[in-house]
Amino acid sequence: MGSETEPPRRQVPTHPLARKPPAGGNAAAPRVRRPLPPGEQFFTPGATGLRAAFERRSAAPLVFLFQLPRWVVPLVMVALLIAGLVVPDWRGGLAVLPVLAFIGCLAYLSWPSLRPVGRVLRVAVMTFLVLLAATRFGLI
Repeated sequence: MGSETEPPRRQVPTHPLARKPPAGGNAAAPRVRRPLPPGEQFFTPGATGLRAAFERRSAAPLVFLFQLPRWVVPLVMVALLIAGLVVPDWRGGLAVLPVLAFIGCLAYLSWPSLRPVGRVLRVAVMTFLVLLAATRFGLI
């Protein structure tokens, strides 16, 4: 088989969410979506049980968040955090809860690839957010 005449095959990502849409796409789509980052691993290799289930469940929402403009997620998180810091009652606690959930999910997903310093920082941020929410709800 003439390997010199055949172009090298391009590997197709194995996970459907990692695949790029076909060329031409949908003409009704008004904006161009960002391509996913390079690589084919959406999941932790060898993960079982709760981690595997959580990674499977969170893949589609993470792809959705990745497709949003880069400024949307940080802007929303900062606005909610500022609201949680400024509003001294239970409404401030409610504003902090989505930030706590988002940071907690990202910390859980990135935990296997983190160094000890990164783990300590994530635990510190989570502790701060839990204490902030607890003070706003009047638990502390």
